[in-house]
Amino acid sequence: MSVFRFAPSPNGYLHLGHALSALLNFDMARAAGGRLLLRIEDIDRTRCRPEYEAAIVEDLAWLGVRWEEPVRRQSEHFDEYRKALRELEARRLTFPSFESRSDLTRMVSDRESHARWPRDPDGAPLYPGTARVMAEGEREARLAQGEPYVIRLDMISAMEWAGRLRWSETGTGPGGETGEVVADPAAWGDVILGRKDTPTSYHLSVAVDDALQGVTHVLRGQDLFWSTSVHRLLQELLGLAAPVYHHHRLMLDADGRKLAKSTQSTGLRELRAQGLTPKDIRRLVGLAE
Repeated sequence: MSVFRFAPSPNGYLHLGHALSALLNFDMARAAGGRLLLRIEDIDRTRCRPEYEAAIVEDLAWLGVRWEEPVRRQSEHFDEYRKALRELEARRLTFPSFESRSDLTRMVSDRESHARWPRDPDGAPLYPGTARVMAEGEREARLAQGEPYVIRLDMISAMEWAGRLRWSETGTGPGGETGEVVADPAAWGDVILGRKDTPTSYHLSVAVDDALQGVTHVLRGQDLFWSTSVHRLLQELLGLAAPVYHHHRLMLDADGRKLAKSTQSTGLRELRAQGLTPKDIRRLVGLAE
């Protein structure tokens, strides 16, 4: 049976972009005679709030979206992510890095005095440090001293282990990519998989969750299209099943920018307060009633 999931983060109120994704997941699950799951991605303890989760449930119910219980909350499953992280660590596919954000900014700036430092698909600089080759003694000493750190994937070693990867795409990427898409995890560099105080990251938790929940179809926005490369790599490294992916168009504002919580895009709760109905929301996101 087909299993879809809608997985918002409770760090703000849902907007029209979320409505499009939730409704598409609901419609496609129903058309396939499948199941729809709701997952709350709340590993960011500083930004995620219970009131936002309550608003998510309220907004989805108002839209007419129905899902299976129980709802999975990532904050309740750190042990599962920790187990996956330890498996990668035991195979020497990860390493701790101790640089602060200001350290990394300075290192990139120093390197760009000669030439532009490479960026990942989201435009962020690739990890510029050398912790991957840090002497084992220094690494152990710094860990023992309790220094803050993040756990990064050793992308070179991971790619050597996994080899060439692809995924099945039934939607379209930002450049029109569809069908069998060649994954390019190396474009992301040594991505973060966990932190000293949080044994996971978005990339790790989403790969583990999709497998543990038996998700067969991942339907999400095109802004996450190239993140699939990292997810396919983690699935291969951890022996997890790979779902079919379907990336959909994004909802844009009047300036052509993606709707986002961080830019205070008009929320569903505001539109509801203005008197709009679920049918109006479907029309605004370009879906049939």
